[in-house]
Amino acid sequence: MPTSSSPEARDENGHLIRELHGVTLAHILEYLVAHYGWEGLDERIRINCFAVNPSIKSSLTFLRRTPWARTKVEDLYIHTRTKEVSGEQ
Repeated sequence: MPTSSSPEARDENGHLIRELHGVTLAHILEYLVAHYGWEGLDERIRINCFAVNPSIKSSLTFLRRTPWARTKVEDLYIHTRTKEVSGEQ
C-alpha cells in the first residue's frame, strides 16, 4: 500500500489522522466496511475474517488478538482517510 502523500492530513476535529486520536477499532472497521465492503476489504487485506462469514463482531475479536492484522487495518484506514480529507478520492 502506498504511503500517504499528505502525512499531516487532519480530520474534521483537527487531529492528525495518522495518530488515530480517539478513533476506536470498531469505528475504523465500520468505516472501512462502509467504504469498501467486505469483499473490497478482503481484496486489500487477505484475512479470513473478511472473506468467510464476515461480521463486525468476529472481525473485531480477531483484530484485537492479532497485532499484525490490526496494524494492516489501521494503515488502510489512515491511507483511506488521508486520501478522503485531501480530496484525492
